[in-house]
Amino acid sequence: MNFKLFPPTEWIKKYNVKTLKKDFVAGITLAAYGIPVSMAYASLAGLPPQYGIYGYLIGGLFYALLGTSKQLAIGPTSAISLLVGTTIAEMANGDVQRWADIASLTALVFAGMAILAYLLRLSGIINFISETVLVGFKAGAAITIGLTQLPKLFGVNGGGDNFIDRIITLLHQLLDMNTAVFIFGVAAIIILIVGEKIAPGRPVAILIVVVSIILISTTSLGHDGFNTVGTIPTGLPEFHLPSLRIRDVDGVMPLAMACFLLSYIESVSAGRTLAQKNGYIIDPQQELLALGVANAAIAFGQGYPVAGGLSQSAVNDTAGAKTPLSLVFASATIAVCLLFLTGYLQNLPTVILASIVLVAIRGLFDLKELKHLYKINKQEFGVALIALVAVLIWGILTGVLLAAMVTLLLLIKAASKPNVAFLGRIPGTKRYTDMERHPDNEKIEGILLVRVESSIFYFNAEYIKERIWEKIYSEADTLKTVILDLNSSPHIDIAGARFLKHLFFDLKARHITLQIAEARSEVRDSLRAENLEALLGHISRTVSVDDLVVRAVQNNQIVR
Repeated sequence: MNFKLFPPTEWIKKYNVKTLKKDFVAGITLAAYGIPVSMAYASLAGLPPQYGIYGYLIGGLFYALLGTSKQLAIGPTSAISLLVGTTIAEMANGDVQRWADIASLTALVFAGMAILAYLLRLSGIINFISETVLVGFKAGAAITIGLTQLPKLFGVNGGGDNFIDRIITLLHQLLDMNTAVFIFGVAAIIILIVGEKIAPGRPVAILIVVVSIILISTTSLGHDGFNTVGTIPTGLPEFHLPSLRIRDVDGVMPLAMACFLLSYIESVSAGRTLAQKNGYIIDPQQELLALGVANAAIAFGQGYPVAGGLSQSAVNDTAGAKTPLSLVFASATIAVCLLFLTGYLQNLPTVILASIVLVAIRGLFDLKELKHLYKINKQEFGVALIALVAVLIWGILTGVLLAAMVTLLLLIKAASKPNVAFLGRIPGTKRYTDMERHPDNEKIEGILLVRVESSIFYFNAEYIKERIWEKIYSEADTLKTVILDLNSSPHIDIAGARFLKHLFFDLKARHITLQIAEARSEVRDSLRAENLEALLGHISRTVSVDDLVVRAVQNNQIVR
């Protein structure tokens, strides 16, 4: 399906009053959910709460113009917020303004990467980080995020430079726990969890925010050591270019790349999930442009990188959103709140924001999936564990980069060591399958049937050669013919074609015939370019493995 550059032209044709009402209600609901959540995530990013709110206000508005998902909600996410906070901490040296400027610069560099990927049609990059790696990465991120929020829940300062330090520091400070803060936070967590079950998709968090502000403002709780968010500037963000440039900040490029990968993967995954549920498809290519433009606008509006999160999008979907116009209504609602209601938020306890984060990250730690991986594939479980530990020990940024590296190494390993199957005939048929998987298959004496289950390139030709010769040496006394089934090899490069040429001559020296069956069109062209057809005879698309087996039996008087 081809999407236009301006997707609203597709869904606006069927827009009506009924859809407008649903989008309006969903937008207000999303705003009520997004305001407290974005303030909580801003604290993870080490930024004042309004910077999180700007993410929903600006990001959603611009995504609505270019995105192909009808329910995806754009805003700060927990993983990106922590990634930004922990990485910029080393760059800003405690300067809050520099911290905010670096965050905006990161969003701008992110935008440039996304738009460049769009122009180069690189939407396939989402496939380079496997779901297994993401399971481990998300679990590590959940633990790390949780550990940053627990001090707020206990009413202590926390601290520490790494995972172990934070645990030790928290344990030492537990004796000084503020009981009132702890009870307040636990009560909020319980209400949030129960609210999710009895009123799914409803903005329970905004109710807790309102009640907590009233309690802190009007009761003695305000004197019991509760930290609050403080003054939030009234009004809309000012739009201007980030004051810093790339050359001014070491490390902003890898940070932006990690944010880009996380955002794109999270956004497309959430978008596909909701699209499948609602009966349409999204365009991952167009999503690159939508995320790029949304983050560029965020950079001009003093925000930090945003993405489409599944939890916030689920709220939007459950509330009845039918088109991206719900994001416009959400942005309008948030704008009204920034203009007229920020004065009421200054007494919001930070423990409430911590409680919201702690409840939100539960979905990141998928224990059931980790158990499933351990049960069915120990290697993939190990990969997930590597990603998890990397995040805990070296941080979110290194964890993201290591996750990408592990995925690429797995791809290289799989491509460099493809499965080379040795075939036997399925009894009573003319079909041939892997003898190792199906030992009841009939072996054809004097004939070695080989199927390479991948393309044949310069980096795997040597491995394929070794596997074939191992088998040839084990059957050298009786072997008369080698039949190579290339039906599962869609491509072959020059090195691969020359490997087959050398195989022909080496086998000929041993008085063994080489035949090729069911080669695809591109492969046939490559083999002909290397003059293999002159050596092997006509390489036909109509000759099957069984045809060559019959011919070999007739020529060599092999008993079938």
